[in-house]
Amino acid sequence: MRVIGVIDLKGGVAVHAVRGERERYRPLRSPIAIDPDPVGVARTLRERFDLDELYVADLDAIAGGPGSPAVVAALAREARVMVDAGASEARAVGQLLDLGAAHVVIGTESLPTVDAFRRLTGASADRRLVLSLDLRDGRVLSPDPALSARRPAQALARLSDAGACEAIVLDLARVGSGAGPDVALIRQLHRRFPELALLAGGGVRHAADLRALADAGAAGALVATALHAGAIAPGELRELP
Repeated sequence: MRVIGVIDLKGGVAVHAVRGERERYRPLRSPIAIDPDPVGVARTLRERFDLDELYVADLDAIAGGPGSPAVVAALAREARVMVDAGASEARAVGQLLDLGAAHVVIGTESLPTVDAFRRLTGASADRRLVLSLDLRDGRVLSPDPALSARRPAQALARLSDAGACEAIVLDLARVGSGAGPDVALIRQLHRRFPELALLAGGGVRHAADLRALADAGAAGALVATALHAGAIAPGELRELP
């Protein structure tokens, strides 16, 4: 069970994400991090929880702005990072890889069409690309009606056929909410797509949620609030399946 720490960037600092309401995100205040400096947060997650894999969301870039490439590069020197910066074309993917990203996240929220994803993956799946099935309250987020009008399993079927081999299932409405992850959806998707490595995002509250996700077939989970709040102890991560 991979536990992947999350750092959301806005204005070059780490912010506390809650329910996907990005206009309300504020600099991170955490009992385990001195300040919202992203590099400091990354080091804390690595040293305290032994996490060497991070998910980094550059929210300004996702919104269409220039983002924080220097911060992304600094984080890539601290850990293996998968970066969502709203990339949907080869040039943007290449720029993130040049910054040192181990993986580039292609989120349906930013993906104009399924064919755009197919062009990125090419004839054979590029394992540096990680799909993010972006949801809000279980509904697919995408500018492409071929995705947004479909249920998560139907949308994922189209993207799997287009070359996805690893997928984050991220419900923004659950992020930082304390509502718990959508274990039933992960189980459903794992049964339908057993060949896909599924990473659950949004709502993890404690180690029991991580165990439930593992039992449902998740290969890993994105975690932020529960780590900062002390709801998950470092020793509990070492006991996960």
